[in-house]
Amino acid sequence: MKIIEVKPQDSRSRREFLQLPVRLYRKDPNWIRPLDKDIEGIFDPQENPCFQFGECIRWILQDTQGKTIGRIAAFYDERLMNTHNDQPTGGMGFFECIEDQQAAHLLFDTGIAWLKEKGMEAVDAPINFGDRSRWWGLLVDGFSEPNYCVPYHQPYYRDFFESYGFRDYFQQYTYRRRVDGPKLGEEFYAKRERLYRNKAYHIKHIEKKNLDEYAEAFRHIYNESWVKHSGVAELTKEETQSVLKELRQVIDEELIWFAYYRDQPIAFMVLIPELNQLFKYVNGKMNLWGKLKFLYHQKMGHGKKILGLVFGVLPRFQGKGIDSAIIAAFSEIAYSDKFQYTELEFNWVGDFNPPMIHVYESFLATKYKTHITYRLLFDKTKEFKRYSMIK
Repeated sequence: MKIIEVKPQDSRSRREFLQLPVRLYRKDPNWIRPLDKDIEGIFDPQENPCFQFGECIRWILQDTQGKTIGRIAAFYDERLMNTHNDQPTGGMGFFECIEDQQAAHLLFDTGIAWLKEKGMEAVDAPINFGDRSRWWGLLVDGFSEPNYCVPYHQPYYRDFFESYGFRDYFQQYTYRRRVDGPKLGEEFYAKRERLYRNKAYHIKHIEKKNLDEYAEAFRHIYNESWVKHSGVAELTKEETQSVLKELRQVIDEELIWFAYYRDQPIAFMVLIPELNQLFKYVNGKMNLWGKLKFLYHQKMGHGKKILGLVFGVLPRFQGKGIDSAIIAAFSEIAYSDKFQYTELEFNWVGDFNPPMIHVYESFLATKYKTHITYRLLFDKTKEFKRYSMIK
């Protein structure tokens, strides 16, 4: 077997990196091919702002006949490698492999050797070189159609990671419910009414004409509410604008909500149309033909699912029921006959976050997928610690 580094100027190895999953999942009806541009953008310093803070490398693995049988990427981010960690910790991701443990372990060996050269003492995998709302964790339960930028894996990958020595750092749960399912409990509306007794509070959905203003409000709240958690890097203005540019064309005003106190934004709920319900028709290509197919299926109303990306509440307003009040405000639109969506899924929530799990379950959503983020300490004598719980 032969490891080959995928270099920017080598179009053949870049193509093989993209095509390997196409061959591995060709008989799996649930797999949806990611957009080529989304994968390639991770490894392009012009597209991925994380290159300002770290390095990334990727490889393919070929057998003796020159057939590609595996791939992996390794990376580190200086903003994260020492944050809330007892040791410098890097990452590996975008792992795919045939059902061959020797091949899988060779890929792990390769990524870890590079990380050690860069001064890392541990690795989390499989994760993203970027925001952890995307391409994060190994799917181990709930092998159904993946949402946009959510990883889908072969069931046998779990044994590869665990036989190598990776340990469960935290589990990630995906919750879902029917939009037209059971009505919200009265406690949601009661929390909103209690909030509104103080005239300083109000809640509203966004207006596209002020999108840049909302983007900055989102960045401020996100950085204040999420960066305190282990493994979460502060969003830069460039990263926020990059995501906004990508989502601008599909944003639905009635799916993104902000709460305000004295006209200052203090919380948000971001939902978007679930794009894989449309991207599954384009076979990874957003060329002219792919765009036409996307627009056709969008116009025909084939996207009936919405995805809850993220909640955020400024720390001093947490525990006041603001998240429930936002959900209550959104539900009045969602329960109307004119609402076009029928399913709602939430982006993953960690097992370390019981308060948010409680919010999802009180929303009468049920858990139906599990991903695992693994960690491997290079020094086996060190104490392994799971991700710290959020109180």
